[in-house]
Order: sequence, then structure tokens, then C-alpha cells
Amino acid sequence: MSDEITVVAILKAKAGREDDVAKAMAACVAPSRAEATNHQYVPNRDLDDPQTLIFIERWASRKALADHMETPHFKKLAAALEGQLDAPLQVHILQPVAGA
Repeated sequence: MSDEITVVAILKAKAGREDDVAKAMAACVAPSRAEATNHQYVPNRDLDDPQTLIFIERWASRKALADHMETPHFKKLAAALEGQLDAPLQVHILQPVAGA
């Protein structure tokens, strides 16, 4: 099995802060995609709940994700999100089910 992981990060913006959260997410896209171990980094907005924004990411490994979380652009994103979320960030780290 590959070490590659998929990450689903769910952000619940405070009412009226959705655009601020979306802008902070968008600012992190280009530098994250430039990381050699990143295979996908896409911010999304839930069409049925505009306060819910979701990153879908693919990384070479859990270590690659941990390294990403130490980058200046990720730390800038984390700082920009302070006080903007209505619930704690949910992060799901996934791998395909064997045999599926």
C-alpha cells in the first residue's frame, strides 16, 4: 500500500465570516501546491451550507502533511482563521480501504 494520504479538513465559518475564511484558504493554495509532496490541494464551499468550507488534499505521506503544517504559509492560514470559526477544525486523514 502506498503511503499517500487524502486529507479532508472541514471548517465551519462564523456567520458573516465565510468570505474571510474563503480568502484565507485561497491564499494558502499556490504555496501548498508548490510543495513537492503535495498532489492535490483544493478548497471547496458546501453548496447547501455556505458556512462550511472544506479542503480536499492529497499528500505523499503523513510526514509530508506534518511538514506542510510547519510551513510559513500554513501558519499564516492558521493565524488568519483564529476567531473566524464557529466550531473546531475537523481533520480526517484517509487511505483507501484495502481491496476496494
